[in-house]
Parts: sequence; C-alpha cells; structure tokens
Amino acid sequence: MTATNSLPDGPKVPTFLRRMKFLFQPLKYMEDFAKVYGDNFTIWRRNGPGMVVFSHPQALQQIFAAASDQFDAGRANKGLQFLLGANSLILQDGDRHQRQRQLLTPPFHGERMRAYGEAIREITQQVSNEWSVGQPFKIRASMQEITLRVILRAVFGLDEGERFQELRQRLTKLLDIMGSPLMSTAFFFPFIQKDLGAWSPWGQILQLRQQIDELIYELIRERRAELNQNRQDILSLMISARYADGQSMTDEELHDELMTLLVAGHETTASALTWAFYWCDRVPEVRDKLQAELDFVGDNPDPSLIAKLPYLTAVCQETLRIYPIVTGAFVRVVKSPMVVMGYNLPVGTLIAPSIYLAHHRKEVYPDSKQFKPERFLERLFSPYEYLPFGGGNRRCIGMAFAQYEMKFVLATILSRFQLSLMNKRPVRPVRRGLTLAAPGGMRMVAKPVVKRATTPNTKDNLFVKTTF
Repeated sequence: MTATNSLPDGPKVPTFLRRMKFLFQPLKYMEDFAKVYGDNFTIWRRNGPGMVVFSHPQALQQIFAAASDQFDAGRANKGLQFLLGANSLILQDGDRHQRQRQLLTPPFHGERMRAYGEAIREITQQVSNEWSVGQPFKIRASMQEITLRVILRAVFGLDEGERFQELRQRLTKLLDIMGSPLMSTAFFFPFIQKDLGAWSPWGQILQLRQQIDELIYELIRERRAELNQNRQDILSLMISARYADGQSMTDEELHDELMTLLVAGHETTASALTWAFYWCDRVPEVRDKLQAELDFVGDNPDPSLIAKLPYLTAVCQETLRIYPIVTGAFVRVVKSPMVVMGYNLPVGTLIAPSIYLAHHRKEVYPDSKQFKPERFLERLFSPYEYLPFGGGNRRCIGMAFAQYEMKFVLATILSRFQLSLMNKRPVRPVRRGLTLAAPGGMRMVAKPVVKRATTPNTKDNLFVKTTF
C-alpha cells in the first residue's frame, strides 16, 4: 500500500465537548466517529500531533507486531502514577518494561495458576452462600467481593484476619470513590485532582492510598522474613524472582506492581462477571445451553475440566467481546516515523487501538450487538480481530488468570443458582474510572437450580473437544 503524507480524516470538535461525550457517552463517542470516518480516524488536538484511532485488523497487526522501540506506551499512562506508583509495569517502556514483564509473567501461567482453582471455587461459594433465595441483591457488589477476596488470597496469601479486613475495606472504599461519576472525570480533567482535606474526594483518595501503602509495605517486610517457608502467593514468588543480573525487586518495585495487580485484576474481572450473568438472563437459550453443559460434568468437577468446557469458554469470550471492560488498548506514542495502513505517522503521534470498534466490525462479527457465544464455536478469531486484553508486548499479563477466574466463578454459581434480573429492561455500560461497567445498582434474584439429566449434544457444540 502506498503511504500518504496525511493522517486519516477525523472530527474537529472542541476539546471540552469531545471529552464530555467521551466521559458520559463513551460507546456513542466511538460509534459516531466510526460511522462517519470508517475504521481509522484522527482525533485532532489543539496543541501537538493528533491521536489516530485504528480498528482495522491489518492496522492492529502492524501496531502490535512493530518493534518495541518504535513507540512508547508507558509514557502515555503517566496519569496513573498517583495510584500505581512510578515503577508500575503499565508505566514502563523499553528494556525496563521487558525486564519487568519477564519477571512478573510466570505466576500467572501453568500449574501455579491452576492451583488457584479450588480457592476461587471456595470463595465463590462463601459469597453466594450469603444470598437469600428470592431476595434481590446487587450483583456487581457480590462479584467485587469475590474478585477482591480471590486477588487478596492469590497475591498476598490473605483470606482472614485483621490485616485482610483492613486491606479489603480500604481497597473497596478507594475503588468505589474513584469509580464515582465525579472522580471518573478526574482522570481527564486534572484540575479536579485537588487535595482539599480529608473531607474532599481527592483528599480521601490520597489518604486511603497512604493507608493502603502502609499495609502493603508491612506485608512485603513480613513475606521477606518468611521467604524460606515455601509460600505460593504471588508476592512471595515475586520476592523470590530474580532479574537476569541476579538482582531481586526492591520494596518500591514490589509495592507498585502489587498495586497494579490489585487495581487491574479486581475491578475488571468483577465487571466482566456482572455482564456474563446479565447476558445469561437476557438470552435464556444461552443460559440453558450453559446449564446443560455444567449439568453434564456434575458437581465439583476437576479444575482442568472446567477450564476446557467449550460453551462456558465461548460465553466468557462473547461477554468480553460485546462490551470490553476497557474500550481501547494502551495508547502508543510514536518515537520514530512509521507507516500504518498506508498513513505516515510522524514522531509524537498518538496511536489508539480501539478494542470496542474492532469487536463490532460487521465484516468480522455479523449482528455484532447480539450476544451469540456460538461465534467462538464456529471459527477462530485472530488476535487482531478479538483483543479484550490488548495486544503486542502490552497485552495484559493477567489474561489467563482472568479468564480462568471467570470460568470458575460462573460454573460454581450457575451449578447452584439461576440468577434473574429484577428489571428486564436492557442496560448500557456506564463509566467507572477508566473502565466501562454495568450499572452498580443492577439487582438480581437467586433461586436454586433444578438439576437435570443430560447427554452430549454435538449439534449444539456443547461437549465437543475444542481448544481455545
């Protein structure tokens, strides 16, 4: 393809109006621009180069396959430093990013990850046991409780005691404040980030962050002292890990990566699970097929079997496709001129791969607004067509763990309960900090599930051996 000297066409909307629409109508913001300008368009900025939004699979392949020194991504995330810390993997670029990524990846794969299956099942049962049959409850709050307990046990080895309760309560409060409509705007309007004392929202955030910091550093010191006790929590594994030069992570590096895991691995999975239960009730035939698959494997099946269930996997995949929790992959800043889809991108150009638009291209996903898990049983999608966890060297290191957790929570709950929405009207995602989520007030009712005898039905693709 012959390169052109100009960036793709795009909207020239006043910055304030554009940001307000992005904040309060995030999906319409992207859809409206795509309708007018197509797969690739430029959002022009008053000062500096434009931001080019790409969603065509060819463009995404070129971006994700580019050399890591072609652009910076950490630099574009500096607004998260106040929360995650300067050493967070998300904020790193170049060799340091690669070095950190290699050190952090092993605990989220293989046998170590699968060992968490029983813990996920146990925590899910504990939380769901608190539901009163026939009484409405907020589904998102329950999913947040499950995912927070899972992350505290997996990362810190904490599941009870005073320290567990303190960290749980402060993290929940911090994320709730940051997910409120007012504080969601603070990520995009820095003037809101004003510390006006303990009674101001930003002052509360800073105070809670300091309290959480103290707890985390205390735990780091404790785990270092217990290093020879063969603990398997992720913090202990991170302390034991060594860079290529034999050095270990500093307390500051450990702290910042732990905050990254806590923030990125808790809220996002809770949102995805909330959507999965929403869709299972909105589309009864999906719920029935999934229930049949779970009935067939019986109660308390081997964790490895749950992870491989085809229809359960497809439901999780379709959940993350239709409303991805993060609508775009990490923004990249071009460091040296490059060509994407025939466009010459000068130094300083911002590249924004759009997950949401890629997941709703009609050429790839016919009837993309319909929830149809069968899509993922009928064909395999490339990592440039389906990318809920981003792509390239910036793909989420917790991807396998998040998918594993989703399957176990869904299987555990749906094997025991049928969940029904109190209000049957369709809902749309709302902004929660930097992510999109189902409305926090969405309520469901649980009733015991009726077991039934089931036989394999290959026509429905429920029990076909499939690798995902």
